[in-house]
Amino acid sequence: MQVYTHALCLDHQPGPGHPESPARLRAVLHALDDSACTRSERIEAPAATREQLARVHEPAMIDALFAAAPAQGHVYLDADTVMSAHSLGAALRAAGAVCAAVDAVFADTRRRAFCAVRPPGHHATPDTAMGFCLFNNVAIGAAHALATQSVERVAIIDFDVHHGNGTADIFAGEARVLYASTHQSPLYPGSGGVRQRGVDNLVHVPLAAGSGSREFREAFVSRILPELDRFAPQLLLVSAGFDAHRLDPLANLNLDAEDYGWVTGELVAIAERHAGGRIVSSLEGGYSLTALHESTIAHINAMAGC
Repeated sequence: MQVYTHALCLDHQPGPGHPESPARLRAVLHALDDSACTRSERIEAPAATREQLARVHEPAMIDALFAAAPAQGHVYLDADTVMSAHSLGAALRAAGAVCAAVDAVFADTRRRAFCAVRPPGHHATPDTAMGFCLFNNVAIGAAHALATQSVERVAIIDFDVHHGNGTADIFAGEARVLYASTHQSPLYPGSGGVRQRGVDNLVHVPLAAGSGSREFREAFVSRILPELDRFAPQLLLVSAGFDAHRLDPLANLNLDAEDYGWVTGELVAIAERHAGGRIVSSLEGGYSLTALHESTIAHINAMAGC
């Protein structure tokens, strides 16, 4: 399995005390080193092109982020979303990683790739960077697949504890993309209700605070996995946020690493049935370093079949 990452993703600095810190990515990279099963080829992520960005983001948004990038210090796009000198470069590499990984799983018999990148992406809408996110990495990868590969159905599975409002907004009218999300509700950003169906291509399963393994697994078994089988995706993309873990400080769900291993195994089975085994996973949230380490190992081991 290939792992896409870039040193610039460690140089994105939202500032002291910000939960989306470089330590998060270091915990993920250490997890990859700590499991013999995950000793995979490390590939330097390319920068996303403007053409790739513009498939999901408005030109004015792209221009604004390039213009806002500071030479030093910090620029606050909102109270939570901050750019430092290397943030734009990191965001371009994060989006470029997913596009490159998509190309690789169609060209490579290994068929599975993980993008160890930051900043995350799933809150970024067509016209707004928000929620720690600059560009919507997974959405850019999905649009890239539809534009460059011979596919007509791409599924995005998002198990981050926060709803991926940006991804849902981007694809709400795109029947070739199925977006399925479990997330705590109510919680930031306040979207992702069960009635938000798009063109019958959005599957939202909100979970109440305090929910744990039973509720999470039931959401997949009863709602998401049957929808995926019905849709029969030719590519699976995963917004892999690990902040529904019981140790995470920003939310109140009670998953553990075994739950992430279980759900990943279920998604691998879907990919084997419908997508020639093709899965690209990209890091989203997760703010307990211990939980990130444990959950990343479980997730990657399941992707690799260990």
